[in-house]
Amino acid sequence: MSATLPAFVDALGQGVHAIDTGFQRERFDAAYLLVQGGRAAFIDTGTNHAVPRLLQALAALGLTPDAVDFVIPTHVHLDHAGGAGLLMQSLPAATLVVHPRGARHLIAPSALFQGATAVYGAQEMARSYGTLVPVPPERVRRSHDGMRLQLAGRSLLLVDTPGHARHHHCIWDETTRGWFTGDTFGLSYREFDGPRGAWILPTTTPVRFEPEALRESIERLLAQQPACIYLTHFGRVDDVHRLGRLLLDLLAQVVALGQRLRHAPGRHAALKAELTALYLASLAEQQCPLDASTASALLAMDIELNAQGMGIWLDRAERR
Repeated sequence: MSATLPAFVDALGQGVHAIDTGFQRERFDAAYLLVQGGRAAFIDTGTNHAVPRLLQALAALGLTPDAVDFVIPTHVHLDHAGGAGLLMQSLPAATLVVHPRGARHLIAPSALFQGATAVYGAQEMARSYGTLVPVPPERVRRSHDGMRLQLAGRSLLLVDTPGHARHHHCIWDETTRGWFTGDTFGLSYREFDGPRGAWILPTTTPVRFEPEALRESIERLLAQQPACIYLTHFGRVDDVHRLGRLLLDLLAQVVALGQRLRHAPGRHAALKAELTALYLASLAEQQCPLDASTASALLAMDIELNAQGMGIWLDRAERR
């Protein structure tokens, strides 16, 4: 079956398929399709523009739209859930399972759209996301910490994982002993893979970066001793213990530099410069094959957004 899959679908084994949504660049943003006993679930959806790819992947696996039982965004940021409403229109049997703090934003997405527009601007919203489609409330199921779903007998455990966003949960797949982590376990782009394996960094994007909660969420994921992590950005990583240590170390360094620059003049530019230096030093230590200029260019959007999110975090702390 894998030979017949579209080029943007990777069969990862045991019924797990990573779908490159095409957002921003190749192999940047993934949705996952789980297949078990002729039934299916999507974890994360990408944007509206990804929906044709998701449906094409389903068809390539010999499944019809009514075979999908669940659509499970890890959280409601638009690169993870922007296409949820449009996708649900094509899946007559599916239930949307979403964190309770995020449910209202997918049922009535106007506030979510306005908040994202404030970050990205109207032109980028139109280009990258399109118009958000609401999900009928009767098709929405709110998750809770410790919730279990059954996909044709395959057990999926949902746990609350704040820190990147308060509306974030992660999904544990008993079959592969893997977590679908959205943004909680950071970002790891395949271009940076080198002789020491993958590289990973924490994401601090707007608007609810909470470093202590994020650290606790990462440690909770690691305590399960996962065999692999399924990242939205991007794909499966297997060297989980090493990556977890690296992620927590970089998170601590990010917090320290943010506190040091809290009152710096031109703080946003200073945060971007310091984050760039931190990431490049870590990449060099990991023997990344890319030169500094190429690596910086690939990370430019993340650096901008991470600096924005850190600024919001620092300002929020000042108001307490």
